[in-house]
Amino acid sequence: MLTKRKSRSVAAILAFSGTLTISGLHKFYLGQPLWGVLYVLLSWTPIPKVASAIEGVWYLAQDEEAFDRNFNFGKSAVKISQQANNNVGAIADALRELDALRQDGLISEYEFEQKRRQLLDQIS
Repeated sequence: MLTKRKSRSVAAILAFSGTLTISGLHKFYLGQPLWGVLYVLLSWTPIPKVASAIEGVWYLAQDEEAFDRNFNFGKSAVKISQQANNNVGAIADALRELDALRQDGLISEYEFEQKRRQLLDQIS
C-alpha cells in the first residue's frame, strides 16, 4: 500500500465515511498509520469526525498535482504512464534486435528464448 499510487477520490470518500463510521481509515490508506491510530483512539470524541470532514474537503479542493505532491511522492499518473510506455518501447526495440541476432544465426533458439523471457518479465 505504501508504494501504490493513492487516489484523491478514494481518500476523500474514506475521510467523509469517517464522519459517520470509524474515523482514520483515510490516514491508513494514505500511508499515515500513526495518525490513523490516533484517530481511532480518539473516536469516542467528535475531534476525529470533524477533522475527517475537513480533510475530505481539503482532498477534493486540491488539484491532482498538489495531491500527488503530498501523497504520491510527486509522481503523477501521467508521468507513471509515460514511463511505462517508454519502458515497453525500449523492450520492444530490444526484442527486435534479439530477433535479428537469432535470424542472423548469432544466437541459438535457446538463447533467444531465455533473453526474450527476461525482457518480457520486465514489463509485468
